[in-house]
Amino acid sequence: MPEPAERPAHRIVPSSTYRLQLHAGFTADDAARLVPYLADLGVGHVFASPVLQAAPGSRHGYDVVDHGRISAEIGGPGALARLSAAVHAHGMGLIVDVVPNHMAIPTPIWHNLALWDVLEHGPASPHARWFDLDASATGGILVPVLGRPIGQVLADGEITTGLADIPQADGTLRTQEVVRYYDHVLPIARGTESLGIADLLEHQWYRLAHWKVADDELNYRRFFDVDTLAAVRVEDPVVFEATHAVLLRLREEGVIDGFRIDHPDGLADPRRYLRDLEAASGGAWTVIEKILEGEERLPGDMPCAGTTGYDALWRVGGLFHDPHGAQGLTRAWQQTTGDLRPFRRIAQEATELIISTSLWAEVERLTALVHRICQEDIRLRDTTRRVIQRVLVALLGAMDRYRAYIVPGEPAPRAQREAILESAARARRELGEDEDVLAALDIVVALVCGDEVGSAGRTASADRAELIVRFAQTCGPVHAKALEDTAFYRYPRFLPVTEVGADPERIGVEVEELHEHCVTMVRTFPDSMTTLSTHDTKRSEDVRARLAPLTELPEEWETLLERLREATAADRGERVDPAVEVLLWQTLVATCPLPGASEEALSPERLETYLTKAMREAKVRTTWTDPDAEYEAEVHALGRAALASAEVAELLADWTRRTAPAQRAAILGQKLVQLTMPGVPDVYQGAEVVSLTLVDPDNRREVDHAAHARALARLRGGAHPEGVAEEKLWLTHRALRLRRARPELFQGRTASYRPVPTTTGHVIAFGRAFGDAEPEVITLAQRLPLGLARRGGWGEAQVVLPPGRWRDLLHGRGVEGGAVRLADLLEHSPVALLVREDDAAPGWSLEDGVQR
Repeated sequence: MPEPAERPAHRIVPSSTYRLQLHAGFTADDAARLVPYLADLGVGHVFASPVLQAAPGSRHGYDVVDHGRISAEIGGPGALARLSAAVHAHGMGLIVDVVPNHMAIPTPIWHNLALWDVLEHGPASPHARWFDLDASATGGILVPVLGRPIGQVLADGEITTGLADIPQADGTLRTQEVVRYYDHVLPIARGTESLGIADLLEHQWYRLAHWKVADDELNYRRFFDVDTLAAVRVEDPVVFEATHAVLLRLREEGVIDGFRIDHPDGLADPRRYLRDLEAASGGAWTVIEKILEGEERLPGDMPCAGTTGYDALWRVGGLFHDPHGAQGLTRAWQQTTGDLRPFRRIAQEATELIISTSLWAEVERLTALVHRICQEDIRLRDTTRRVIQRVLVALLGAMDRYRAYIVPGEPAPRAQREAILESAARARRELGEDEDVLAALDIVVALVCGDEVGSAGRTASADRAELIVRFAQTCGPVHAKALEDTAFYRYPRFLPVTEVGADPERIGVEVEELHEHCVTMVRTFPDSMTTLSTHDTKRSEDVRARLAPLTELPEEWETLLERLREATAADRGERVDPAVEVLLWQTLVATCPLPGASEEALSPERLETYLTKAMREAKVRTTWTDPDAEYEAEVHALGRAALASAEVAELLADWTRRTAPAQRAAILGQKLVQLTMPGVPDVYQGAEVVSLTLVDPDNRREVDHAAHARALARLRGGAHPEGVAEEKLWLTHRALRLRRARPELFQGRTASYRPVPTTTGHVIAFGRAFGDAEPEVITLAQRLPLGLARRGGWGEAQVVLPPGRWRDLLHGRGVEGGAVRLADLLEHSPVALLVREDDAAPGWSLEDGVQR
């Protein structure tokens, strides 16, 4: 292994990050070979997906099985060290994804030796404290892997015992007696080996069960509703140390420079976890995957640099949506589907479904906990289990965010308490006027807030503390599964706002709203990450941007939708859901060939995979657990027919030709805004050019980095960008190089953000400066260009630049400060990135955007 780099004496804030998905097909050595291109592009830090050992065949790394090893599939510790050495040699850094909330339950389970040990030894296992489960639970830890009820499986002799060689952490093999069920292998508790199969299973620390049992009786916490991801108790200092030792050692050695934390809302106490990580890592730059809903703000006492940027994603994208088009889009949706329900009703129905099915075990666990608390307190004892459960369901369903941050034994912060109380008010309206039910709601609200309720002075007990934590940990799965993974797929009225963190009922963000958000970022979390595409977005930034014209031309969209449906009427099966059709046609509009883009056309296979996920996530006609093959076949047939239809192709091509300027403005505009606004911009792999990818796993497809490197070299050599894809590449390169060369203008609270005056709402303009000095960089991006064209163009609209001589870093044009006509400044492009042409920054070169 190469000598580790010297650990920095202070936290290094990346100028930007570039996300890479590491797996067996793209290893850390492959990433290292990419570093020279990323350095030329202007990237500050490489941001890698999880690097610890994941389950066999993992393509993403979030299913960790061994915290003590760097993934062999990505090349092991040697390859990671070579990647680190490469990025540091180019003046960059390395950020890695961390998964503290859960571990995988792989097949076979022995890949996760910690969990294997718990299943073998129960409470006596030193790893029993690792997992959020009761190893001594009656009946054992549920292992719901059987294809049929256990009685049938036993009768048919499908469960057997025998010997197996189990790999150990030190590389040796241990031969032991095991239980086998097809590919599933489980340990046998010592002293039970000689029992008959039924008696043997009765004496294990686990309970083999039919997979359908999980929704009702699962007795371990998991990641959302994924039974194969078991929650880990990192609130235990021993567990924290064991699960973070390798990453923290690599941080200490200078191999790793910072962290992205996956799903912190699943943890018992996210704030405490971040404090522990900050202390252990020496204050490494850390961002958290926190989904902020609407105007929700990250609590100021969270010791991290900020979020991973979904709060920026929906705001930046919304700049290019016309709110006046919402009514027309709603009309087109209703006329096509016949569905007149508002989204909030659809969301409520989705929440009721999720709570009553895939997350029912979590609701049962909360109900039992509250009921036990009430039974042990004479003043609460008349609160019945049935009423408690009804109240909990209503309160969980009324939460408008992932969770509130309330810690047992600490006073509930006012903002967090208000989040619970506001949810309780919404729940109260749903629960009616039954006094007993409303009284129970008051009790539950007091308990989850840690307030005194019941016997005088009683606020603390083990059960009360557990309830506060469990309720918070359950809110997130309910919110995510009900909204993002169900309701968003049921209401594809306008796909760009059915994205993580967004609100499907809100279309459009005004310029002043973005200005306010940016000023707040500088004041609160100036080095938070910003993003437009991630591995979790349901479609890429460019797919969303290409749909922006729908908001400016809702009537034309309605007509196009009708013509597309007419063109494929003969191929539409009787059972095809019109809602899925609306999703299909928007997807095809946003992925049809774009002039000047090298992105390959959407293949039938990619479309079929996407439609399958969309249909099953919606859970209307088919689901993952109960698929309707006939229905899905009809939808797939329609999709294939649409891709093969010459008439459909011409309709889509005509729409693209007519709206190409607006699509270009949205693609380039949102990227430039993201790259120059406050925060650390992340570029998802391949998104430096136009990338028309859909939801995971489509967004993990191989990226042709070599082609992008050749294009960048040609552009840096003086060639003019060919098409919007190369325009986006050039824009990304120039903005990233600028950020890397002038960090004082973009990092920390001293990098100020200034709205720049304009005389029209069809452009966003802002400046970046150091402290109170005059701006030295100004961003200009056209918005809503179709509406602008209807008004006759720019006319005499102006932007008022600060005094001085400015040059457009994207196109080379110079301009004097003062009132400047936008018609002149944005004559050939919808975006401009202006920098001062004076001696204020002698190390900065306008010619190539690098420091000399």
